[in-house]
Amino acid sequence: MNIDGWTQTMGSGPLLGIAAAAIAVLLFLIIKLRVHAFLALVVVSLATAFAAGIPAGSIIDTLTESFGSTLASVALLVGLGAMFGRLLEVSGGAQSLTDTLLNRFGERRAPLALGIASLIFGFPIFFDAGLVVMLPIVFAVARRLGGGVLRYGLPAAGAFSVMHIFVPPHPGPVAASGLLGADVGLVLAFALVTAVPTWYVTSYLYGLWAGKRIVLPVPELLNGGSPVEQDDNPPPARTVISLLLLPLLLIFANTGLNTAGEAGWVDSDAGWFQVARALGDTSVALLITVFVATYVLGTRRGRSQEVVEKLLDSALGPVCAIILITGAGGMFGGVLQASGIGDALAGVMSNIGMPVIVAAYVIATVIRVAQGSATVALTTAAGLVQPVVLEQDFSSVQLAALVLALAAGSVTAGHVNDSGFWLVGRFFGMDVKTTLKTWTVMQTTIGLMGFALSSLLFVLA
Repeated sequence: MNIDGWTQTMGSGPLLGIAAAAIAVLLFLIIKLRVHAFLALVVVSLATAFAAGIPAGSIIDTLTESFGSTLASVALLVGLGAMFGRLLEVSGGAQSLTDTLLNRFGERRAPLALGIASLIFGFPIFFDAGLVVMLPIVFAVARRLGGGVLRYGLPAAGAFSVMHIFVPPHPGPVAASGLLGADVGLVLAFALVTAVPTWYVTSYLYGLWAGKRIVLPVPELLNGGSPVEQDDNPPPARTVISLLLLPLLLIFANTGLNTAGEAGWVDSDAGWFQVARALGDTSVALLITVFVATYVLGTRRGRSQEVVEKLLDSALGPVCAIILITGAGGMFGGVLQASGIGDALAGVMSNIGMPVIVAAYVIATVIRVAQGSATVALTTAAGLVQPVVLEQDFSSVQLAALVLALAAGSVTAGHVNDSGFWLVGRFFGMDVKTTLKTWTVMQTTIGLMGFALSSLLFVLA
């Protein structure tokens, strides 16, 4: 956020030192002193704002606005996703789909099946929404087969991550394509060519490797804290698949309408258009899905409305901590952004002479490390390299490669200032140290391989 009437006067050196110290103190509080992550994030965010010279009268607004903006995108998705997951769990639907997946793909290929399903779901659905929808299936497979949750969770989470970072219609690559003048259709084609092999190596194979070395129990997040017997006659797998596809289709229709409106094929100011777009919003799509699941998996199967209401209510308690910690992670990233630390890093990097595609990756990476949000890092870095890109005569394929290099940088080294770091860590029952050893490493390898493939594309174009 921008603070009216205030300009950062500190140099790049002090700002980078403040950022490094803030991250070190945060890790020390959480890992060594065992301070609750939510409290540690709030305290360090407050201290960082003072240290960076943000006016005292604007500090609370900065904290609450960045906290609130993160919750605006996360709280609804996590809450609705937890409700949906609880219904799938109690109805036996998650187990039914698990049995079908294992019968089709076999037990050995279960992580591959979950990852491929997540790649498909991740095409129109944002990372956090897709993850919470897939969690009951991931947990059910992990309970059935054993071997720990990471063996099955990392391939699925990595699939949503690569799709969200590289592939239009997700906002980051679309915005970067617009800034650099790249053809979105071409970016989409090469993004898929980049994302799928990147996922296979960095998320699927790495997930199998990490899952063998770090065996974590399956979290009880979706059990709601009180045991409820599953239905003796679970819904068929096709019913569960239909429910999973419902938000996918609504969101995909929303994307198609948006494209049609921008192209002038339909009147984007028409009332019906605005209503249809609203129904296809990710949060509204999940809300509709929860209502449909309430009937299909609850009321229609003989559960009273009172029982269904208690089931849904029980789903929210276990995820409250996740929502608050994720919001606080967004708060910390917002403070770093408002203080100008990300801009300072970008300024330092933009003055270093290097090939354009390398500069694109490095600038996006340092902004990502500085402030946390991948989408912000991607769009900010695209804006910084835009003047250099537009003054040179790059081919359409090279422009697409530059967008992918920026995307690769924006996913690299996600850590404690990224709300997604806390979302994944808490959902999979990992402490901070384990999340750094698994999720941060995986995000870094996604970025490095994505950059290698985009560089190869740039050179060969």
